[in-house]
Amino acid sequence: MKASTSLRTLALQKFKKNFWGVFSLAFLVLATLVAIFAYAIAPDNSKNANQMHLSIHSKSPGFEVEMLHIPSTEITQNGLSVFFFGKETTASEIPISNYTITETGIDVIEYTADGTEGIVKSYPLSVFPKLTTATQIASTYVLKKKFVLGTDKYGRDLLSRMLIGIRVSLAIGFVAVFISLLIGVSLGAIAGFYGGKIDAAIMWLINVTWSIPTLLLVIAITLALGKGFWQVFIAVGLTMWVEVARVVRGQVMGVKQMQYVTAAKALGFSNWRIITQHILPNSLAPVIIISAANFAGAILIESGLSFLGIGAQPPMPSWGGIIKDHYAYIILGKPYLAIIPGLAIMSLVTAFMLMGNALRDVLDVKN
Repeated sequence: MKASTSLRTLALQKFKKNFWGVFSLAFLVLATLVAIFAYAIAPDNSKNANQMHLSIHSKSPGFEVEMLHIPSTEITQNGLSVFFFGKETTASEIPISNYTITETGIDVIEYTADGTEGIVKSYPLSVFPKLTTATQIASTYVLKKKFVLGTDKYGRDLLSRMLIGIRVSLAIGFVAVFISLLIGVSLGAIAGFYGGKIDAAIMWLINVTWSIPTLLLVIAITLALGKGFWQVFIAVGLTMWVEVARVVRGQVMGVKQMQYVTAAKALGFSNWRIITQHILPNSLAPVIIISAANFAGAILIESGLSFLGIGAQPPMPSWGGIIKDHYAYIILGKPYLAIIPGLAIMSLVTAFMLMGNALRDVLDVKN
């Protein structure tokens, strides 16, 4: 036990000295926290950050406009539901360029993108049920709103869409890696430990799956299961287990020749106990490194599927989906609408790759 603790301490010390490993870990922890608290910190906390304002579409970062909030019948939601899934609301917001308080309500001039005079609309006091006088409308329901990253082509807050979209990327990574580990470790351990015909059958399955291009296989599975969030999870996970299985098989074939495994067999331990308690714990170091790379790969595949329109379906925000909606804007003078989610994907994938490299250096017993 002391030796194990000592090895863990040495590994931790080596990891702390790896600048890029520590930096990528801190970045991934921050990204995870942002994903968890996305609706709490997003300026638009409506479900899927889907508040559309077509009159202010495709605005540059830092754009500000006054908004008239029109309340509606409140939908009963508990705090936990709002925290995880956003606020379900039928209320609307109207961008305005000017307003006038009257005795019976408020007159507003709607905002127009080309600077021309907007439509004048009147809203009586009865639209604002919680107020008793018209003078209270301006201070309560007219708010100045700033879009830090601008707005997308539907006039939605791009920052809110980006913050909530990180959930899709991290979730697809976690679930896909979990599925790939569950299948890959199981089949790889069985093939490596038993050998013979069992090994040949599993290797045949691995080679057949390996020979099919990953993206094509994912597309085929997605089309078979249907378009949607959970279907993408399953599809990506079912295509990433092959490399895990091959590595685990090789590791198990080497470890099962060790003397402590022979001693365990002599003591009459069951094969299940030998595999799970003696072989696998000493075979998983490379699998941890592969998992980091698979995490990055899963994020890229999900982004590609969303770009093709068979990933997370609108209005659910996805970084790949945001790029799909705005890639034409690269040549239309507003490239940031596609570059911002592209940089986000690149940063997240790079962090996982750097983490994998750091774990490889730490877990390499030759160093």
